[in-house]
Amino acid sequence: MSSHPSSVPDRPVEKAGTPNRGGTLFTEPVLVVRQRDKIVEVTNEYDVYDRHGGSLGTAVQIGQNRLAKVIRVVGKSDHFKTVHLEVRDPDGTPVLQIIRPAKIVRSRAVVQRPDGTGVGEIRQDNALGRIRFSLLADGRRIGRIVATTWWAREFTITDQDDVEVARIVQTWEGLTKAVFSTADSYVVEIHRRQGEPLASMIVASALTVDTALKQDAR
Repeated sequence: MSSHPSSVPDRPVEKAGTPNRGGTLFTEPVLVVRQRDKIVEVTNEYDVYDRHGGSLGTAVQIGQNRLAKVIRVVGKSDHFKTVHLEVRDPDGTPVLQIIRPAKIVRSRAVVQRPDGTGVGEIRQDNALGRIRFSLLADGRRIGRIVATTWWAREFTITDQDDVEVARIVQTWEGLTKAVFSTADSYVVEIHRRQGEPLASMIVASALTVDTALKQDAR
């Protein structure tokens, strides 16, 4: 992993789940994304906190029927299934939708507002080497996600001018979790506030990286 210096804590310094301090998913400079621990993974569910442990929202996989859940338990992967995540604020109000269609080799995700209005698309550019994604809006590239190493544990997010605007770091899940669960945590450090649609695409990026790469790896 890169030795890039960062002031981002490995975990919130206060008890996770405490009320946030007025920030939102789209204004906080640090997002801590934690997948919920489960021995048997049926749906993807995430909690999002600020750097102090304040709740900023959740992301929950929706649209699965009973058969799909059974297949998920048996198949251990969402690789060949469409994954639909609903991102919600702390009150449970939807703020984004992320739809990752079934994939063969490369992954992509469509990001929308709750009413279905398009925000953009996150498209995986390669399957070997350091993984890269393009951030697209209205058919043009507005940024990139690039793994800093072959192990895809840390990613930089750049704008359309290839200037780094954010960084995603996957924190180590520990031996017990690695054996019994696929739960992971990601810290997203946003260097400066971005306008739309890039701000929403950054929020979607950590969730997309997880569903595109790590969840299918097992």
